[in-house]
Amino acid sequence: MESIDDLNYIEHRAYARVGLLGNPSDVYYGRTISFGLANFWATARLRQSVDLVIEPHPYHDLVKFTSLDNLAGLSGSSAIVCATLNCLLDFYDIRQLVKVEHRPNLILSAEGELGITAGLQDRVAQVYGGLVYMDFKKEHMDEMGHGEYIPMDTGLLPQMHLIYAENPSDSGKIHSAVRQRWLDGDEQIRSLMEEVAGLALVGRESLIKKDYNTLAKLMDRNFDLRRIMFGDDVLGSLNIKMVEVARSVGAAAKFTGSGGAVIAYCPNGAPQVRRLEDACRKAGFIIQPAILVPPLITKDDLQISLEI
Repeated sequence: MESIDDLNYIEHRAYARVGLLGNPSDVYYGRTISFGLANFWATARLRQSVDLVIEPHPYHDLVKFTSLDNLAGLSGSSAIVCATLNCLLDFYDIRQLVKVEHRPNLILSAEGELGITAGLQDRVAQVYGGLVYMDFKKEHMDEMGHGEYIPMDTGLLPQMHLIYAENPSDSGKIHSAVRQRWLDGDEQIRSLMEEVAGLALVGRESLIKKDYNTLAKLMDRNFDLRRIMFGDDVLGSLNIKMVEVARSVGAAAKFTGSGGAVIAYCPNGAPQVRRLEDACRKAGFIIQPAILVPPLITKDDLQISLEI
């Protein structure tokens, strides 16, 4: 039985995310479209204490902080930090002092201290929720310190499906030279990354027009460009197989992040979804409908951004 002190706490949940289009160009001053994924989440609970104490989850092992613990490619680490940040903002009653556009930067900076290298996309999706278009053009980043984040109508997103393996390979296990090649001015990498960023721009218009056939083509192209740039050794055979299984029934498919999970769209409706489900089960993959997180930003959050 919980004591009164145990009940005196602040708790927040932060969700997984899906990079729908444009990733990984967020690290390269590009554009992306992402959405919050309600299938998985991390939870942080904060209680006042004389000492700083990080307690293990009472019902699980010492390293389980999230429903994302056995999954890769869904931004579990930033979900933990995002949930914790929300607890701290409420505990110190300073939510009104921190612009919503700056919160993803705080999350990323905390992860950076742990040696995690990433872009802002995941953190934006987890702070904003819903469906978000993001533009990270250098001029805006240099002037404002953050990208331009535009929430979109969640009703524009068609039903999609999440595919993952029970024992996934971690994203980024094998070192990639793409970042260094981009920094060195490699023309091929820079050109391909610009094309990746352009997919999000076209994808935004496709979503607004509900042109889902074009959306499917953009998703496939996004994966193909990543494969050209990074190569199969970096992507991993299991991750590639998930995409290939989805494509075997005509579904569009790409990584949700850097690998570990795949987002798939069946433009031909329910019969194609059933074929996709059968193909995934035969291949030993788990498939489930992607559940969209509703928008998390309130009018108060937006007002804070205007006033500060």
